[in-house]
Amino acid sequence: DGELQTDGNRSGHLQNGELVFDPEVNEEIVRTIAAQLAEIGDQLDKQIKAKVVNDLVQHFLNENLSREEITRCLSQAVEGLARAIPSDLEQEKAMLVLAMVLSKKVANSVPSLLHCVFSTTVNYINQYFHSYVVRMVSAIKQ
Repeated sequence: DGELQTDGNRSGHLQNGELVFDPEVNEEIVRTIAAQLAEIGDQLDKQIKAKVVNDLVQHFLNENLSREEITRCLSQAVEGLARAIPSDLEQEKAMLVLAMVLSKKVANSVPSLLHCVFSTTVNYINQYFHSYVVRMVSAIKQ
């Protein structure tokens, strides 16, 4: 689908050792949300300076920092970048996308950090944006 980036997997979970797909997940809704987020990400990507990415890389590489401290560093970077977001863009959506774009840039800079960056970003999104993602899915369903 154009430049929509997805791994092609359906949402599911293991139940009694068998993969069970989530029947409530409408793949078209997921594609719609992904396309919207990708478009916003392309716009915000240009605003992220290399220094912000390099600083985050250093935090991820610092073995003395706990997972919570690294998540806090990611949160601070997102909040700092969010201050420059145009007012016509929904703040929560922009911050969600900024977290994903920053994570991509860090992982692209130092591919060996991919696992740590991914798990930290998932934790960050679950911690700060879970309700927003649920509302976004509900709004598209209607």
